[in-house]
Amino acid sequence: MTDALHTAAQTSKAWPFEEARKIVKRYPGGKRDAAGVLVPVLFETGYGPSGLPHIGTFQEVLRTTFVRRAYETLTGGHPTQLVAFSDDMDGLRKAPDNVPNKALLEAHLGHPLSRIPDPFEKFESFAHHNNAMLRAFLDQFEFDYEFVSASDRYNAGGFDEALKNVLRNYQGIMDIMLPTLREERRKTYSPVLPVSPTNGQVLQVPIEVVDADAGIVRFEDVTGETIEHSILGGWSKLQWKVDWAMRWVALGVDYEMCGKDLTDSVTQSGRIAKVLGGRRPEGLIYELFLDEKGEKISKSKGNGLTIEQWLDYGSEESLGFYLFREPKSAKSLHVGIIPRAVDEYWQFREKLAEQPVEQQLGNPVWHLLRTNGERAGAGERLPVTYGLLLNLVGVLGASATREQVWSYLGNYVEDARPEAHPALDVLVTCALAYNRDFVAPTLQRRKPEAGEALALAALDEALAGMSDDATAEELQNIVYEIGKDPHYGFEALRDWFKCLYETLLGSAQGPRMGSFIALYGVGNTRKLIAEALD
Repeated sequence: MTDALHTAAQTSKAWPFEEARKIVKRYPGGKRDAAGVLVPVLFETGYGPSGLPHIGTFQEVLRTTFVRRAYETLTGGHPTQLVAFSDDMDGLRKAPDNVPNKALLEAHLGHPLSRIPDPFEKFESFAHHNNAMLRAFLDQFEFDYEFVSASDRYNAGGFDEALKNVLRNYQGIMDIMLPTLREERRKTYSPVLPVSPTNGQVLQVPIEVVDADAGIVRFEDVTGETIEHSILGGWSKLQWKVDWAMRWVALGVDYEMCGKDLTDSVTQSGRIAKVLGGRRPEGLIYELFLDEKGEKISKSKGNGLTIEQWLDYGSEESLGFYLFREPKSAKSLHVGIIPRAVDEYWQFREKLAEQPVEQQLGNPVWHLLRTNGERAGAGERLPVTYGLLLNLVGVLGASATREQVWSYLGNYVEDARPEAHPALDVLVTCALAYNRDFVAPTLQRRKPEAGEALALAALDEALAGMSDDATAEELQNIVYEIGKDPHYGFEALRDWFKCLYETLLGSAQGPRMGSFIALYGVGNTRKLIAEALD
């Protein structure tokens, strides 16, 4: 790491560095053990596997990694560790709508997620299926993380000492939680949820501590009988806010971010952590994602984009780019935002190599390239924008093929082969899918008005005198000259461009027309004009 980079990081206003400075303040000389040896700062992300993973789940790991790498930069390489924690010991409260065999899940309501059959019939449990989906994508993105399962820790006794600590501080926890609950809920609330030895359900019943050091409690089982039973070795699950606090203390978590909907949970869990002898980790409270209707994205509703859907229509890098920006502002998350995210990512990537180090630290691509260590890529350029690619595929139609698209790219791109431009080839596939699913079904070119028809005829006449190897700039100048001619009645150039987009491309927006004509070909563009004038 260069001195200039280390110095610039100390004052960078990019949000990952602002978050990382909280950890530096927490451990001014680095996190150390009793012998004074540096030990890893522990970053944690949480996942509730009651529904299928979505981008909201993935973004927490990515954003936390941004902060992790910023901390390493600030400290000159102090050790760190990222834990992706799955709360799969939780009892299933509701069967998600977006899974097969929903009746199978409904028959196991109340049971720990890791003890419910997999409705997809691929894994040993529903939780194992959802955990595998999450891990598969994190592995695909090459995150450096350790996966930790709540069920594994509870069942193997890894949390036994922490559970005993909860029982020893039972009244202190109740004093924190009871004032936050409705009167009716207070009567049944318990920080500890025992697992029924009769039917295996996680029970929402009051308990009485019998022997904290032995982990024995008294409660009413599903049979109506009052029994004494151990809460150790997988025979209990803590209530959410208590469980979060216990986990922070037991694992030694130093940083964890969460959504705005968990603001109260952070407060109460932080107080409980203090009672348990630990302290609340540092963290960021981020705004939630919204769907195209402005509603909160929910795993159970399945109204958000899946990770797979984004990758059908855009690149991995564009997803990371979109998730980086403005985490404290609510943002829409639907397929319509993907094309712009792709093009903006490449704009920032191209700028990176030319920026001074202070500006690089505020460039989202700088952080993306370092999610898993240094990577090449700064200054790379995409020869064709995704927006222009979509326009090309749009005029080719829903039946367009990858080979056809590459044949047209030969008009515009040097050495137009997929092997020579792998990033562009990914986007060709994405553009074909996006056009097939969202553009072609609604594409409608309107008839030109009288003045517009005259302008289009003039453009056709001008193009007739141009060769197929005319540059995009030369073609753009022709378009400009016609749009500025008062004879055609355009009040502004944007009205002329709108005419071109709507009559030739069937779109409300479009590319630089010079670039499109160069890509699509002069002759083919004249055919489009003829169709519009017919």
